[in-house]
Amino acid sequence: MQRQRFELKYRLDEQLALRIREYVAEYLLLDENGVGKPSYSYPVHSLYVDSDELATYWMTINGDKNRFKLRIRFYDDKPESPVFFEIKRRVDNCIFKQRGGVRKDAVSRVLAGQLVEPEHTVSKDPRHLIAIQRFTELMQLLEARPKVHVGYLREAWVDSASDAMRVTFDRLVQGEIERTTRFCTELTRPVRPFGDEVILELKFTNRFPLWLRAMVERFGLFRCGAAKYCECVELIGEERLGRNLDQPRAGMDQIVPS
Repeated sequence: MQRQRFELKYRLDEQLALRIREYVAEYLLLDENGVGKPSYSYPVHSLYVDSDELATYWMTINGDKNRFKLRIRFYDDKPESPVFFEIKRRVDNCIFKQRGGVRKDAVSRVLAGQLVEPEHTVSKDPRHLIAIQRFTELMQLLEARPKVHVGYLREAWVDSASDAMRVTFDRLVQGEIERTTRFCTELTRPVRPFGDEVILELKFTNRFPLWLRAMVERFGLFRCGAAKYCECVELIGEERLGRNLDQPRAGMDQIVPS
């Protein structure tokens, strides 16, 4: 589990995003994954796993203070590239994330609830195995399965001295129904919940840095919600993703990660 983190989100037009990029570049370094790429951006793909009642979606819509999402993150469609099972949990205003990487050929084993052997993971760090096991437990409690593929381009700026500060610009957010684990990066008929808007996220682990506070005031930024999975579900239509939406499974509100 990472240290507690805070995330502040803003929706911008491209012109304002470019002005903020210039400001941020005075304090942070471009993430190495974006070096030499168009718009300094690299692709990010997430396969969201949810119950037929869309339990994690409704946790967010209802504003539950203790909620989580389950997603499988990948960055390309190469068979040899790893994927990462992630639990993103919110407790009040704090964000916690567990993440464990596995080989693509081990994904079906995880989704079937089988134990993952160390040789299937991408790191010998035991925290990876713990994260994968916890993901499996929550998935089984929800009776969750793949629902929506969300993809976008991410421009990230990082603190060179630590992981305490990160600023990201997410562009071209799109999503579509995906019920398999084929991990294809091409979306065929996606929805675009934010249109041409850029999603700015300010992520920090301790106090809100003074220079960021000054940036927010200088550019007149206002916080807003920008939950990519939930926005995609709303445009796709809940009825196309779940069943018995008006009769959630008993005890569903008691399922929270520890």
